[in-house]
Amino acid sequence: MTDTPNFPMLPEAFSGDCREVDPGACFDWLRQGWAMFLANPGIWIGSTVLLLVMLLAISIVPFFGQVAAHLLVPLFGAGMIQICRHLAQGEEPSIADLFAGFRHRAGDLVMVGVIFAAGIFGIAFFAFLLVSGGVLGGVVTGKVAGFGVALGGVMLAGLLVMVLSIPVIMATWYAPALVFLHDMKPIPAMKASFNAGATNWLPMVIFAVFLVVSLFFAMLPLGLGLILLLPVFSGAVYASYRDIFVGT
Repeated sequence: MTDTPNFPMLPEAFSGDCREVDPGACFDWLRQGWAMFLANPGIWIGSTVLLLVMLLAISIVPFFGQVAAHLLVPLFGAGMIQICRHLAQGEEPSIADLFAGFRHRAGDLVMVGVIFAAGIFGIAFFAFLLVSGGVLGGVVTGKVAGFGVALGGVMLAGLLVMVLSIPVIMATWYAPALVFLHDMKPIPAMKASFNAGATNWLPMVIFAVFLVVSLFFAMLPLGLGLILLLPVFSGAVYASYRDIFVGT
């Protein structure tokens, strides 16, 4: 005699399966991000200004402020995702949506932030050890060759930080959305995020290049360009999440 299922049957948990998209998809993500900004620029600007002010105030505290800011990134990231979801569903967002991550799955989002901060600061500490050794050697020798060693250590450390940070960023790129929208646990969400980035490495590289170039120009006028950049790229990230992950 076979067991009969209990009703109502619960839906299957979101698995985080992803699909491979065309490299040109990143341009459509950016177009959708711009469209989301135009849909309600007032809410976006107000939320972004509030976010930047809070992160700046937190980061003023030496070291601990930087750590706290990294821990809060997934929480505020979930808030930006909530704004995007409301706009995508034709609903009216509010500035209070920025704090949606504090009300839903906050513990798991903080854990994503803990892993992210541990990875970034661990890499930075490793780079510091490398740089300090090179600089100390250059100071001790006091010669051209010694300063060359120091400069080489700085450049190598910077390159290592860039390369070693890529897996950490890939693992946390979509993790806030997967945790907040699909109630995934931090580790499975980060694995799914990393897999999505690895599967779509080319469009993600193009997207990252646009982000880095845009960030450079956004920082020129006293960082005021971030008021436009953060909303547009938040919308673009949400669009890419909807495009890449199956069943969203």
